[in-house]
Order: sequence, then structure tokens, then C-alpha cells
Amino acid sequence: MDDQYLDAFIRESEEAITELNNSLLDLESDPSDEEAMDAIFRTAHTLKGNFGAMGFDDAANLAHAMEDLLDAMRQGEMEVTPDVMDLVFAGVDQIEVIVKEIEADGESQTQTDEMVTELRSVLEEGAEAAGETAAGGETTETDDSGDATDIAPTDIDLDPSAADGQVVHVSVSVGDSDMLGVDAMLALEAIEDVFDILASDPERPSVEDGEFEETFDLYLDAADASTVDAELGTLGKVDTFTATDVTDRFEPAGEATTEAGTDTDLNPAATEDEEHSVDEIKSVRVDVDQLDDLHGLVEQLVTSRIKLRRSVEQEDVDSAGETLNELDKITANLQNTVMDMRLIPLKKVVGKFPRLVRDLARELDKDVEFEIEGEDIELDRTILTEISDPLMHILRNSVDHGIEPPAEREAAGKPATGHITLRATRERDHVIIEVEDDGAGLDVEGIKQKAIEKGVRSPEEIEAMDDSAIYDLVFHPGFSTADEVTDTSGRGVGMDVVHDTVTQLDGSVNVESTEGEGTTVALRLPVTMAIVKVLFVEVGDEEYGVPIKNVDEITATDATKRVNGKEVIKHNDDIYPVIHLDDTFDVPGETANGDGMLIRIRESERQVALHCDSVNSQEEVVVKPLEGILSGTPGLSGTAVLGDGNIVHILDVVTL
Repeated sequence: MDDQYLDAFIRESEEAITELNNSLLDLESDPSDEEAMDAIFRTAHTLKGNFGAMGFDDAANLAHAMEDLLDAMRQGEMEVTPDVMDLVFAGVDQIEVIVKEIEADGESQTQTDEMVTELRSVLEEGAEAAGETAAGGETTETDDSGDATDIAPTDIDLDPSAADGQVVHVSVSVGDSDMLGVDAMLALEAIEDVFDILASDPERPSVEDGEFEETFDLYLDAADASTVDAELGTLGKVDTFTATDVTDRFEPAGEATTEAGTDTDLNPAATEDEEHSVDEIKSVRVDVDQLDDLHGLVEQLVTSRIKLRRSVEQEDVDSAGETLNELDKITANLQNTVMDMRLIPLKKVVGKFPRLVRDLARELDKDVEFEIEGEDIELDRTILTEISDPLMHILRNSVDHGIEPPAEREAAGKPATGHITLRATRERDHVIIEVEDDGAGLDVEGIKQKAIEKGVRSPEEIEAMDDSAIYDLVFHPGFSTADEVTDTSGRGVGMDVVHDTVTQLDGSVNVESTEGEGTTVALRLPVTMAIVKVLFVEVGDEEYGVPIKNVDEITATDATKRVNGKEVIKHNDDIYPVIHLDDTFDVPGETANGDGMLIRIRESERQVALHCDSVNSQEEVVVKPLEGILSGTPGLSGTAVLGDGNIVHILDVVTL
């Protein structure tokens, strides 16, 4: 299978799964929401068609069963209840697992038979119950699969083997017309130019005579229903239509058997720790104008390269200098254009969060209303991928430890339903992402006690700190106010990981809380990956980069003193402890020891001074976050590749 098509299929399926989850949540909160129901049915239909077109039949069968169940809800034959929604969500989760398997291996090993059987049985029971409760009304007859037979009349004589592809049923309307037969004939001819018509109801002569009410039914030979959707949507002769894959409704009895008894977890995704994890963002949609800009800049780059080579060959220094200045401008524009192309809307990550909040709240017997604001605000692809897990952890904390149980909220005079808002706003070259809840708030006294118990701060230090500084203690490694870490709060992964991830991205995180009223965690992040001006320093045989924005002053080492056995320097009556980089990173080679240079860090960042052997040049570099086992290494924010190919570690002065 062509990798390009497979990749497009996977990306489209991932988006469809997110849309399906969120529309299902809208429907669950308001069962009368027709717009949500239509969106759900449309998305499930697209998934089914795409799976079928790509040859993933098990997944297509699962999507088909879900589509039929959703259609029964849409037709009012089944109530939208939490239990039925749990089953539908389990089906969506299984589809998500299948898509991940296809992405990893090109195929799926997940058996869908048991899930399909359960969906079908619920569908049949629901349809029967609806038929029994319809007081004096006529019930819709169903075939063996539980599908409404008004979609696929049983008296149509059709052999599915006559179709090269699938049998797709289309209900066609030509709209209000004074010449119904003529318009219908024109529509039939237009459809026939694209698909083979296997059957018609009523018969074709009757359709062309206008002998039908509002719509007529066609059975087409097509790849799948989504293909029919795409083609008929472009035909002006067709006013409105609905397309449904009905191949299995015409299969002879006994052929469409199901392998029962397979021991399959109905909700495999729910058994994994990474139940709602967000994968790395692997595709970016690019505006055509940006591509044109990029192409134009590359053309300028090629022209300048030729001019520079000619100047060098002719030893024309002045011309070479002018061309270099020209290249500086082109590469700066190129850099800005590429950075813009990497920007992705926040909804690519937060789109999965409503489902996470719903599942967690249901598990904990809490009522939670979740709202997202500013999901169209854009961030760099890498930043979005990195912050997905921290945001997820903050949300888990809000649901698990922030929002109180309904009875407890009512006893405190609050609404039974808790409220969580994820809000994103843009401030010049930064984005602020806040997670705000109206829960119990942080327990200041509890945090103080925990901090003292764990030796995070001394009682004297705690006493001198204001509430805002107390809240920030939750970012200290290993700190937790919960006596017992629950599965839902992240299996012991604390807010220190959130802090480390955000600071590595050159961002910051802050907590504000009012006891009894709620908590707000705010992340401040750069829009694009950090292009930072750094000061290069030598320590032994190694070189490190210190972000210039963190540097306040560079001094000689003769100003150091010893206080209580520790080396410090004094500045404006403030004491700055000295950190020896050679000791911190166990640097090989000879170091300056007592000599060398001191770099005093800005007080707003951290009140320390760094000792190194020598200070070299300043240069702009692209800082890439540490990955794998190096991720979260104290004192390092990332790496930069220099022009000579050497890799330099960039220091994180806060965690040194």
C-alpha cells in the first residue's frame, strides 16, 4: 500500500476520531442536539467508508455497527443513555487502537467481532423496546442486523456479486420541481455517468415519469458510501441525498457469519496507562501562499549563492560582503517563513481532552462541565507535542483532587456540577494556557506541613513565604499533597514534571488558588521553538551555553568570599551562592579551580553565580529540547548544533 495514501488515511482517521468523541460528548449532554447527532452520523459514516476503501474490513464492520446504532438514536428508536454512550465510546476507543496499529504495522490485529455483536444486540433490544413502547403507533420493521428496512427495502431483487465494489443505497431528491420526471431523468443520467445503477425503487420508468414521492432510491456499484457522497455532492441535478453502504443486506443467508467466542477486551484502550495520550504531531497543513513564499525565498537563495561564488572566484571582497548581507536578510525571512509553517492550532492537542475529562469524572462519580477557549491559537509543532502530557496531568489533578463530589459541593453551597476551563490567550510572542477549576482549592496549611515533612523548606523559610510562593512548592520534585497517589492523578507523576517540561521549552508555570473556590494553573510558552542568544563558556574540555537573557554581570573570581563554608559573592547587599559548573557536570580535563570567571544570574531567574574557566563569544542558536533518557536532566534545557557541527549543551539556570 502506498505510504502516502496510508499516512493521509491515518491523519484523517485521527481527526475523525477526535471529532466523533467531541460530538458524542455534545449529544450526551443534550440528547436533543440534532446538529451534534448529524455530525456524529456523518463522521461515523466517513470512518466506515475510509476503512472499507483501504481494505480494513474488521474496522469497517465495527464502524458500520456503530453507524447503525447511531442511526437508531437519530431516528428516535433508541434513547441516549449513559450506558449506551459508554458502549459507543468503547467502540470509538477500539477504532482508535486499530488506527494506531495500522500506523505502526500497516495492519491491525484487533478482533472487532465481539464489539460488533454487542453493538448489534443493543441495537436490536433498543429497537424492540421502542416498538413495544410506541403507543398505538406503527413500528419500523427491521432486518436481521437490526437496520431500519426503510433504508434498504427488502423487496429489491439484487445480487451483490454484480457489483465490482460495494452496493451503496442512495435516497435522492431533485427538490421542488414543476417537471419532476424530467428533472429525475436528468439526475439519473448524471449519476449514471459516474456509477453503475444496479437497481431503482420505484422502477426507472416510473422515476422518469415522476411517479415517486419526494425521493427515489438507487442502488449503486461504488467503492464506498463516502465516494458516492463526494461525487453526488458535485452534481447540480441532485438537490439532496443520503448514501449508505448496504452490501451486507443482500448477502445470501449463512454467508455473513461472525466468529464468536473471541476473548477480546471491549475497551482495549481503557486498559492502558496511556489511555488518552496524545501522539507526536506528524503532519502540518500548510497554506499555499506560505509555500509560494518559501519557493520565492529559495529562488533568491540560489541566486545569491551563485553571486557569492562568482565574487569569491574573482576575489571581489566588496561584492562578496554585499552578497553576504543579502544572504542574511534572505535566511532571516526563510527562518520566519519556516517557523510560521510549523505553527499548529492548539485544538490539535486539546481536542482529545473533553473525552478524558468525561471518562475520569464518570469513573470518580463527579459531575464536571469542561470548556475550552482559544483552541485556534497556534503554537510550534514541537511545543504542542511536548505540552500535551503536562496539560493532561493538570486536568487530571483538577478532576481528581480539585473538583469535589456533588454532595460535598452542595453542602458547601456550590452547584453540584463542577466547572473546568482550559483557556489559551496570545501575548505577543508567547501563549498563556490556563487550566481553571472551581473546586476545593489548594490547602495552604497542608502544603506547608508537607514541605516541612519532606525537607523541601525549613519552618523558618515557610513562615516567611506568602501564599503564592507556597503554591509554587507543588512543583518541587516528589512533592504531593495527596496522601496516596491514585491511578487517575497520573501514577505518581507530579507537578515537578510539568514544571521541568515547560521550563525546558523556555516557558514558565504558575499556580494561583483560593481555598474553597478553586485553582488556576497557568503555563506561559513561547509561540515558536526558542532561537536564543547564548553566551558560550568553557569548563575543562567542554563548552556550555548560557542564555544571555539570564545573565546580569560577568566578573572575575577575586570577589568571592566564604560564608558558613560556602563560596559566595556579594552584590547590592545580596548574597549569591557560587555554583561550580565543573563539579555540577563532572567535567573532564583541567579546570581553572580558584581562577576563571563568574557569571552572575539575574535575580528574577535565580540568585546564584556560575563559575567557569573562561567566557567566549555570543551567538544566536536554535535550542532543541532534550529527548529520551536525557529529558528532564537538571541544569540542562536543551542542545544546540553550532556551525562547525559541534553540539553544545544549553544551561537551565533554574534547575542547576
